[in-house]
Amino acid sequence: MSQPTPGTPSLLRAINDRAALMVLLERGPLTRPELGALTGLSKPTASQLLARLQEAGLVVLDGIREGLPGRTAELYRINPGAAHVAALDVTPGRIDVVLADITGTVVAEHRLATPGRTAGDVVERVRASLAGACADAGLDIAGLTRVVIGIGGAIDPSTGRLGYAAHIPGWHIPDLVGTLRDGIGVPVDIENDVNLVAQAEQVRGAAQGHQDYVLLWADEGLGSALVLGGRLHRGATGGAGEVGYMPVLGAPTARDVGKRADHGFQALSGGPAVLRTLRAHGLRGATPAAAVGNAVTAVEGGGAQAEKAREALRELAGRLAVGLAAITAVVDPEIVVLSGGVLLSGGEVLRELIEQELHALTIPRPPLRLSTVEGNPVLAGALDLALGIARDETFGAVHRPETTSRREPHDRTRGEPDRRNPSIPS
Repeated sequence: MSQPTPGTPSLLRAINDRAALMVLLERGPLTRPELGALTGLSKPTASQLLARLQEAGLVVLDGIREGLPGRTAELYRINPGAAHVAALDVTPGRIDVVLADITGTVVAEHRLATPGRTAGDVVERVRASLAGACADAGLDIAGLTRVVIGIGGAIDPSTGRLGYAAHIPGWHIPDLVGTLRDGIGVPVDIENDVNLVAQAEQVRGAAQGHQDYVLLWADEGLGSALVLGGRLHRGATGGAGEVGYMPVLGAPTARDVGKRADHGFQALSGGPAVLRTLRAHGLRGATPAAAVGNAVTAVEGGGAQAEKAREALRELAGRLAVGLAAITAVVDPEIVVLSGGVLLSGGEVLRELIEQELHALTIPRPPLRLSTVEGNPVLAGALDLALGIARDETFGAVHRPETTSRREPHDRTRGEPDRRNPSIPS
């Protein structure tokens, strides 16, 4: 049995510093007495702590609070310039970038067309997208603490290559993370876009308070994320949740049509199948999400088209439920979160139909909930991840090798502790 490690003064200071910084993030600006009361620190300890954090550039004065009994109280807040992070959402058509300071305040947004078509220009396009955002914020790329990239694929830990991403050419190079890191000069993480959406749902959306849940993403393509025991499950090659490739009854298999053709769940319920299904019922739209939205409008409007539209949505719900049933039967989640253009355009009408179809197919009957994350959920998840890592590094690690026997999980792709996902550990 290992002996407990004594609480050294330096360790206690690190713990107090981090606790104070997190309180200032959540509740600030605060006076010294307020900070002491919220952290349980004595007045002298709180004063020493604030002086230490000011000297380190992590805390700054934020004016004074007047009108209270006693002398005027100085207010303290986190220094927003202590660190900056970038979140990227990469699709076949563009790169979206959001920059934020250490408090999470967004300071710039930028969009760059095309994410790169060859291995040679991927680094250049990522750098250009970051440069555009940094210019808008008056920052330099070198001043970024962390960059997190969300993309429709997954890094294989054993090879460092991006898999499940044939739709994004040029990004399938050896050691993609290391290549981008070295080319840009900033620490980089790459995460599957749907995994990031799942993280955003846990932090600020429909999955708050849940330890076991499935997120289903449906738009042009299909994807899923599995969170089990509060931990994101990536799988041996990073491909857990790539349900578009999953064989399902009623759809061609890879053996039938080849791995590069539509097969499995994607052929049954992906974007092209959505358009075909609704078109067969006389419903159209420029995109799958738009077509579903038109069907919902017809249902809610009543009249001659309402029943036809509901029947079209019920057929779509049945297709989606077939794939979701296979996941639910194996995972038995607390809830299923629905996200992506098709599912959000379907709203409550489509959600209820999918839930009915799913519960008719499986013994587990998890409730289905629509995503509640506002804006771009991939960028939201990437920003949460980047901020979590940056705060760990900037505020200082509470657990250090010399003070604890607990070791951090190892990231097989980089040979260093895995800090990719503080909220949903890997």
